[in-house]
Amino acid sequence: MKSLIEAFRSAARGAGATADDTDLDAAAQYLLGRWTEPQRHYHDVTHLGAVLEVVDRFAHLAPHPDRVRLSAWLHDAVYDPKALGDANERDSAEFAAGLLQSLGAPNEVAAEVARLVGLTAGHATEDDDPDGELLCDADLAILAADPERYAAYTSAIRREYAHVPDDAFRGGRTRVLTELLKLPSIYRHAEIREQWEEPARANLTAELEELA
Repeated sequence: MKSLIEAFRSAARGAGATADDTDLDAAAQYLLGRWTEPQRHYHDVTHLGAVLEVVDRFAHLAPHPDRVRLSAWLHDAVYDPKALGDANERDSAEFAAGLLQSLGAPNEVAAEVARLVGLTAGHATEDDDPDGELLCDADLAILAADPERYAAYTSAIRREYAHVPDDAFRGGRTRVLTELLKLPSIYRHAEIREQWEEPARANLTAELEELA
C-alpha cells in the first residue's frame, strides 16, 4: 500500500497539485479504501495496480503520463455493480474533478482527468488523443491476459454481478464481447496493439463460445 500511496503522490505532484504531502497521502489512502470496498471482485486494488503498471510501461506513448496515472486511480473511484448505464463513470469523473481541485491541481488538469475518466464508459477515443488511448488500452489490458488470468477475471466479473440471473448475465456479457470483437482494433496504440490484439481476440472468442 505504501508504494501505491507514494505513486499517487508522485503523479499528483507531476500533474501540478500543490497540496502538502500529508493531504496527498490522505487522499491516496481514501482512494485505496474505495478500491477495497466489499462489492469489488475484479474492479479492486489489484486492477488499479495492473492499470498503473501498464501506464508506467507505456508512459512514453502519452504526452501527459501523470494525468493518465491520476485517471487510472480515479476511473473506478465510484463503483456500484447495480448502477445503470454509465453512472459509475460519470460519478467517478465528477468525483475526480472535485478531488483534484481540492488538492490544488490546476483547473485544466482536474477537467482533463475527469474527461479521461469518462472515456472508460465506452473506451471510445477521438483521433489524436494519446492520453485517452493509453488509459483505455491499460484498462482493457486484462483482455489479453494468459488463459488462467483471463478465467480468473471472468469469474470475478460474474461475482460482481451475482445479483443478475444467469440468462440475463449471459445475454449482456455476450453483447459486450460481440461489440468488442466488432471493433477494428481493441487497442489504440500500435505498439500495444501489436502485442495484445491477437491474444485478446482469442480470449474473447473463447469466452463467447463458452457462453453459447
